[in-house]
Amino acid sequence: MAERLTWNEIKEKYPHQWVGMTDVEWKAPDNPNIITAVVKYTDKDMNELLRLKLKEPDLYSLYTTPDDEPFVGFALAVRNAKHNS
Repeated sequence: MAERLTWNEIKEKYPHQWVGMTDVEWKAPDNPNIITAVVKYTDKDMNELLRLKLKEPDLYSLYTTPDDEPFVGFALAVRNAKHNS
């Protein structure tokens, strides 16, 4: 079921929702902008995805319309903390 999409394709296909992604291709190691990713979860909320991240360390979660969701920065902070440790 999982498919690789660009970030723009992900936003278009899954608007206004949290997505859980794996195999993320980032623009640069310290740049949180996604080039492509494999979408694994689209039916979970932020809390469910954070719980899944404990079991799946390579899972990254983002809201597809950041202006609608105040906690988007938290997901990026979790990603950055992992890469900086």
